[in-house]
Amino acid sequence: MFPAQKTAAQVGSIPAPVGGWNARDSIANMEQTDAVEMINFFPSYSNVVLRGGFTNHATGISGQVETLMNYSTGTQEKLFAIALKRLIPTPLAQIYDVTTAGVVGAPVVTSLTNARWEFINVTTVGGSYLYLVNGVDAPLLYDGTTWASVTAISTIAITGVTTTSLDNITLFKNRVWFTQKESLKAWYLPTNAVGGAAQALDLSSIAKFGGHITDVATWTIDAGYGVDDNLVFITSNGECIVYSGTDPASSATWSLIGVWKLGAPIGDRCFMKYGGDILIITYDGLIPLAASLQSSRLDPRVALSNKIQGAITTASNLYADHFGWQIHYSAKNNAVWVNVPVQEGNNQEQYVMNTITKSWCKFQGWKANCWESFGDNPYFGGKNFVGRAWDETYADNKTDITTNVLQAFNYFDQRGIKKYFTRARPSLFTDGLPAVLISMNIDYDVSDPTAALSYSPSAYGVWDVGIWDTSAWGQDLMITNNWQGVTGIGYCGGVHLKSASQTLQLEWAATDVVYQTGWAGI
Repeated sequence: MFPAQKTAAQVGSIPAPVGGWNARDSIANMEQTDAVEMINFFPSYSNVVLRGGFTNHATGISGQVETLMNYSTGTQEKLFAIALKRLIPTPLAQIYDVTTAGVVGAPVVTSLTNARWEFINVTTVGGSYLYLVNGVDAPLLYDGTTWASVTAISTIAITGVTTTSLDNITLFKNRVWFTQKESLKAWYLPTNAVGGAAQALDLSSIAKFGGHITDVATWTIDAGYGVDDNLVFITSNGECIVYSGTDPASSATWSLIGVWKLGAPIGDRCFMKYGGDILIITYDGLIPLAASLQSSRLDPRVALSNKIQGAITTASNLYADHFGWQIHYSAKNNAVWVNVPVQEGNNQEQYVMNTITKSWCKFQGWKANCWESFGDNPYFGGKNFVGRAWDETYADNKTDITTNVLQAFNYFDQRGIKKYFTRARPSLFTDGLPAVLISMNIDYDVSDPTAALSYSPSAYGVWDVGIWDTSAWGQDLMITNNWQGVTGIGYCGGVHLKSASQTLQLEWAATDVVYQTGWAGI
């Protein structure tokens, strides 16, 4: 009987997981370019890249920032933050001007009941306004200089409805529209006005599942008669009610387009305008309205979040009642994300999609209660500060960005044959020396590597000061592909890469894996 023969080492090469995070398919049936977990790496077109960092843009704020508002006209742009200071027995919300980076000054508005407001920008012959409501306090109107409360007797007044009950707002066909808190009533103003006699649109006889209006938005669609805007309401029980027209008081110019039943929306900020469409975050996932009204409940592939539906379902079941759910779009970064409040006010994650490839990942480290764009950059509100996100510091407010990616398990074209994994070599592009740890997870084991991962940032060398061959010198991205020892015996392996770094760019293109087969006893 001849002894078992050892075979020569074999090398398998795997592209980086550009397919992104897959929380839908069985871990035994994923494409090799998918990932079981992908944290803080963003799936790009041909590689995966380290996300940008964040810096504290505005500090000295008292409390949790729960609303960010961009006031934008043809001549100026300002950013405001509304924060809640949890005083006992009465909490206090205040508005801060956070346009300029640094420590904020005194609040511009005080003595508000809560910090969870909805807003629009609207321009009339009287000026350009920031209009905001929260369903508890009187609506606020900002004209670029002064803030004014809107009541039935104010200079700019609204009559016909108790203004403190208005809790959502949108602009449709030259009219300001509101929804009434915990009801199925909407209210609208005269055209081209920010005050006046409000008229009611009661959806009680249409919304047969009851509940209350959660959100309202405009939806641009071509229904065969040319492109037109429609007004969309979604109720707390998932009914989507769509109207078309200009004047609700006239049957000749106003009509009900239809009523559809979707999954219940999550949070009060469940709508986001996305091109001509609307994105909605519901228990069915992140879905585009145009497609969802046709088949989303029957065909889950319509949902943009289809590939991470398992994660969306888990998060919505656990955290749906937490404040902080919001959809945000960053055109500059080709990304849209869902803010997921794992722990309200303290621990949030973002489920992030590449808008071009539709691949997903997860971001951690941005503790965001709310999001807003300002100067084409994403900003978020946190505890006592406003942060600018996805910046080129590649550090989270001067701390490490850590990543964790477990790529899909791979049989290396040899199912049913055990393999002894010995080495791995990630092909990385970087401009410094990040701490990188690579290992192999065997046979569907999804646990983290036990080896420690630490990184001590070093300053770049300064000309005439730094020591040649000793100091680290800044440079363009260069490839590094060093072999690292790995260990594991099993039928399939998943590449597990972790990194930690500050101020450094990092891109992952591919990984080579060395393994052997045919050893006696395996």
